[in-house]
Amino acid sequence: MATAVLTPDRLDGQAARLYDTQAWQQIVRDWEHPAAEPSPAPAGPSDWRSLLSVPVDRLIDDTLRALPAPPPSQRPLPGRLGAMLPDRVHLWRRVGQSDLRPSAHLGHARQILAEWGWQNTPYRLRNARGARCVCGAMISAHRLGYGSLATVDRAGAWLITELRAQGWPGLIGPWNRHPGRTAADALALLDATIRRASLVGQ
Repeated sequence: MATAVLTPDRLDGQAARLYDTQAWQQIVRDWEHPAAEPSPAPAGPSDWRSLLSVPVDRLIDDTLRALPAPPPSQRPLPGRLGAMLPDRVHLWRRVGQSDLRPSAHLGHARQILAEWGWQNTPYRLRNARGARCVCGAMISAHRLGYGSLATVDRAGAWLITELRAQGWPGLIGPWNRHPGRTAADALALLDATIRRASLVGQ
């Protein structure tokens, strides 16, 4: 059975459907309002754990979540000609690549926008110069070997989560096309989303 080609519109719709699920809303609620930890058992007078207000495991988990996402690997992007070629030309780069966290995938999408350029009209994967919209950069990052299709969907849902937090009620594509939108806005959105996802280990 043939797999449907992932386009910016399809990615936008899939990310919105994932964002709207009860499971995703629970993730967001738990991130914003973590459940209270049960009180630890009373410790002896010499036990340093009695000085802590939260369990050690939670301190370690919180610290690991607060670490920033690792930067994209130093494998360079194809040059300007590579940006203009169809992404299927680069599919060989997926060979041997492991999956990534959504924040790392978004880091690669950001690199694509920074190096290949950003475009907001028309809403396509790329323009004649090879510049991408936000969704187009995410799709290109996937096709270059950075993250599975499931990771792209989760990264898109994180983008929509960040847009909701900023007061944008619609999808990523209309945000990208909104009059007055700039490349700096697109990069700032990705930066904020990377921070948001990294804080919960995603």
